[in-house]
Amino acid sequence: MLQPPPAEPGMREEEVDTPALILDLDAFEANLDAMAGYLAPTGTRLRAHAKTHKSPVVALQQIRRGAVGQCVQKVAEAEALAWGGVPDILVSNEVVAPRKLARLCALSRISRVALCADHYEAVTLAEQAAEAAGLRLSVLVEIDVGAGRCGVAPGPEAVALASRIAGSPHLRFGGLQAYHGSAQHIRASEGRAAAISRAVEQTRRTVEQLRQQGLSCEIVGGAGTGTFPLEAASGVYNEIQAGSYAFMDADYAANEAAPPFRHALFVLAQVMSVPRPELAVVDAGHKALPTDSGFARPWQRPGLAYVGASDEHGTLRVAGGAAPKLGEKLRLVPGHCDPTIDRYDWFVGVRQGRVECLWPILARGMMQ
Repeated sequence: MLQPPPAEPGMREEEVDTPALILDLDAFEANLDAMAGYLAPTGTRLRAHAKTHKSPVVALQQIRRGAVGQCVQKVAEAEALAWGGVPDILVSNEVVAPRKLARLCALSRISRVALCADHYEAVTLAEQAAEAAGLRLSVLVEIDVGAGRCGVAPGPEAVALASRIAGSPHLRFGGLQAYHGSAQHIRASEGRAAAISRAVEQTRRTVEQLRQQGLSCEIVGGAGTGTFPLEAASGVYNEIQAGSYAFMDADYAANEAAPPFRHALFVLAQVMSVPRPELAVVDAGHKALPTDSGFARPWQRPGLAYVGASDEHGTLRVAGGAAPKLGEKLRLVPGHCDPTIDRYDWFVGVRQGRVECLWPILARGMMQ
């Protein structure tokens, strides 16, 4: 159930209730335009990852700038996007529960839907669901290109699984999912490049072996905000699945040669206590800001550092610069944008200090 929004259009940012998820619209739109401009000359398509934003409003803005569709990780996310008008959705993940597969088949009546598989039994389950629904379902083979998570081995094992999919009257072989997630946050640019070079070579070899068996890949997808220029220039990948680029977070900004995007996403917090000159406490703790990628960073406040959190409290250390005042509101840059967004019901869109719009985060918490 959506909570009441923390703001109204026309309100000044400092009047917004806290904690609140602030979207700087100028920076956000610049990021969308920058990605579209970067990919256009490469011929690589953008299938932006909605696990980051969880919002049909954001998805449709990306599609207006040339994105071919969206990725999701969960069936419920796909439903929220399809019901919001997104026409082309890839579940870039394995789905094996029969009920979830039935939901995906039902969703394919209103949107183009595909999913991934890395096991023969998973293919059989998808086949049974498609047959029961009276349709053909598009299935990609996920290959493990270095992340050590899901995925069949590149090469012959992937080709054999693709052949199984292509041989089914109820399925359609959709291509390869080749995402190297752990490479996104390798700090050194040389390390990221080396990891993606290996992933590209494994993917290239698999695509060629598929071609030799008469199987073409409509989609060769992967890449993220940390590595997308490498995959886009590879001549192998034809779809990029970046998501965080639209917002940027503190963790991506810590990469060497950080992605060329602006910070657009913030948690607005209020100073609720100033017990000592060197200490301030804000009303945004663990429940407002995840810490899996480190603490948030105060925005444009030299001398302030977010150094600790409990459920409802965030501790700021004051080490020079202007100390925050009781009641003051501060922007905090999240360490990891995806789980931060999942804590909120609304994007509060702000332009030049004024609230311009409120966008519901419809796929918030959709884990099924």
